[in-house]
Amino acid sequence: MSAATALGTRLGKYSILQAELAGHGLVNLGVLLQDTQSDSLRLRLRRDLELLVPEDELDYFELLADDLSRKADELGSEKLFAYLEDSLSGTLRITDRETVLVEDFDRAVDRLYRKHVDSKVLEFRTHLPRYSLRAAAGRFLDNEEIVEQGWVEAPAGMQHLDPDMFVAEIVGDSMEPLIPNGSLCVFRAGVAGSRTGRLVLAEDREANAYAVKRYKSGKTKGEEWQHNWIRLEPLNPAHDAWFLKPDEERYRIIAEFVRVLD
Repeated sequence: MSAATALGTRLGKYSILQAELAGHGLVNLGVLLQDTQSDSLRLRLRRDLELLVPEDELDYFELLADDLSRKADELGSEKLFAYLEDSLSGTLRITDRETVLVEDFDRAVDRLYRKHVDSKVLEFRTHLPRYSLRAAAGRFLDNEEIVEQGWVEAPAGMQHLDPDMFVAEIVGDSMEPLIPNGSLCVFRAGVAGSRTGRLVLAEDREANAYAVKRYKSGKTKGEEWQHNWIRLEPLNPAHDAWFLKPDEERYRIIAEFVRVLD
């Protein structure tokens, strides 16, 4: 067994797809990540091309991702890389492949993309705001004053971004394996409907502290439905759940978990 396999990782190789664009010089278009074991390809290309290329060239660049994916399916990633390395020149080019250890190829291509591609911000079309808020995947994590830290590009497959959505960092392992320690996650403010069973972002308003947990509650019906207990549960069985008092104004649920970015 190789060292990489023993650590739960696989070898990948990646290249940066680049283009020489009038008025912009050499631009990184995206990342191609090869899974050498399965001979498959993950790729992520930028979505702000309307700001970079003339309208009469836009269709060509916007079809690149589909064309490369189709060729990878037909040829396999190794033959595709060999073809690109031999044939691309002039406007389009590709960098030499670099080796990387990968645990999750979908998340890895997103991380590499954010590292190497400086895309233009299209607010709530391709990007979401990131806040300095750090939420615990255990007990509540204290924060300084929360400020906006810029914009983070959402994955291409994530549709219907809206102003209620934002990005924050998660600290701790109580929500693993779904939410790894140190990951960036997307949340949506304003939890509509029943919260039971959802993963939520809870706030301790007195301490300016936040935690992510699975929400469970019990209700009784009088003149109105009222909570008689609220429990915040971890996903990692090594951690304990805890109860909140339903009438305690110190705590509130401010958002629901949408997905992990990386």
